[in-house]
Amino acid sequence: MNSFDDRKQAFEQKHVNDEKIDFAVEARLSKLYGLWAAEQLGLSGANADTYAMEVVESNLEEPGFDDILRKVRGDFDEKGLDISDHIMNAELDKALGEAKKQIAEQNQG
Repeated sequence: MNSFDDRKQAFEQKHVNDEKIDFAVEARLSKLYGLWAAEQLGLSGANADTYAMEVVESNLEEPGFDDILRKVRGDFDEKGLDISDHIMNAELDKALGEAKKQIAEQNQG
């Protein structure tokens, strides 16, 4: 194999690895955000875990996080919770940071 083929293969492998990491971060973010939302909804234990998995599944509807926000907003509204979009977005950002940190630690170990 020549150096061009080696570089091409390395680039393709890096792309595959980056995609896997992005997917893992998104899944972890969804779970963390779901657990936060579950707490706001008064859920705990297995009920909170089940709700978090529902949030993870809702993230598969479309690219980005609008599907998560839409699901959680609907659940908050249904429960009569007065949680602003600003707070929801701030918690989403916090979950993203934590998800990136956890996945990076997981990949180092």
